Amino acid sequence: MSAASPALLHRLKRISLVTQIIIGLIAGIALALLAPEVAKSTTLIGKLFVTALKAVAPILVFVLVMASIANHKVGQETHIRPILYLYLLGTFAAAVVAVVASTLFPSKLVLTTHDVAISAPGGIGEVLQSLLLSVVDNPVSALMNANFIGILAWAIGMGVAIRHAGDTTREVLGDLSNGVTLIVRMVICFAPLGIFGLVASTLATSGFGALIGYVHLLAVLLGCMLFVALVMNPIIVFWKLRRNPYPLVWTCLRESGITAFFTRSSAANIPVNLELSKRLGLHEDTYSVSIPLGATINMAGAAITITVLTLAAVHTLGIAVDIPTAILLSVVAAICACGASGVAGGSLLLIPLACSLFGIPSEIAMQVVAVGFIIGVLQDSAETALNSSTDVLFTAAACLGEEQKNPA
Repeated sequence: MSAASPALLHRLKRISLVTQIIIGLIAGIALALLAPEVAKSTTLIGKLFVTALKAVAPILVFVLVMASIANHKVGQETHIRPILYLYLLGTFAAAVVAVVASTLFPSKLVLTTHDVAISAPGGIGEVLQSLLLSVVDNPVSALMNANFIGILAWAIGMGVAIRHAGDTTREVLGDLSNGVTLIVRMVICFAPLGIFGLVASTLATSGFGALIGYVHLLAVLLGCMLFVALVMNPIIVFWKLRRNPYPLVWTCLRESGITAFFTRSSAANIPVNLELSKRLGLHEDTYSVSIPLGATINMAGAAITITVLTLAAVHTLGIAVDIPTAILLSVVAAICACGASGVAGGSLLLIPLACSLFGIPSEIAMQVVAVGFIIGVLQDSAETALNSSTDVLFTAAACLGEEQKNPA
């Protein structure tokens, strides 16, 4: 037994992480189908994995960004500006896709009257105000509450300040960054087990019975997300790189999208994206900032969710939508998506903002939010997979594009 164990561990190490995750996925589905009561008990395994990712992500972002800026060499390009352009373009394009799809394949909802006790923002101004307040948040509070906008602000400020410190201080900061990165890698090694627990417990508890009445709505939502992931994003990447984008697209979907699909949190997937960016050979000074920033503002999936569910309510109520209003909805959805939190269900709370464009009262808008939570088993998972994988995709596209323009 003792001789066989090292051999088994050695074989497991040779299996890629994606393959291990797929094995965990299949095992979770099988357990949920064969022994649902046992599968429900695996909830703790999934929660431990997601909680560990969420716990390490704020510290990782703070230390990594601070160390990257502190050790940044003068004249070294970080490519942050083109990445921001791609984030904004991708989010707006996703909203436009959702408007077109919802117009061609209109969905209707059965709006109920039960109350949903959820607090949603009151307007776009409130979303923007919240973002500004997040920037000046107390650093301890930002770390505790995973406020990545605040974490980035403090990390950038501290990094700039420490650039004027002695070499020893900057070396210690670099060593601290390496130490936190090592811990993250250890957590990611448990991804297959975590995915197994998440899949088994979710299927055993919720199943797909609650989704039957919303097949058409889900088809439009998931269809838009697939179109953006497989058509729109590749077009944007091709425009940036002028070469076949699909090898990079598939890599990001496979190695980032899968874990994001099951963790259902862009914030929790930040360590996975940072590790993938490193393996892709991207600039650390770039991805250490763009990945956590993308988890906050690069929300193509959220823009689709907000737009499709809002237009579903519009069609249900028989409200006419003209082209100028559709364009305005795309802009509002993109802005709202940038204000969506990086946690499960964050985009749903911003649906009332978009509904207000059509004079839909908050009571009805919150019923639409409730529908969003019902279909959240698939909607939120697909949304997060699109959001998070696109963070890496656009970061890689910007870095590789700038390298093509300025070869070493």
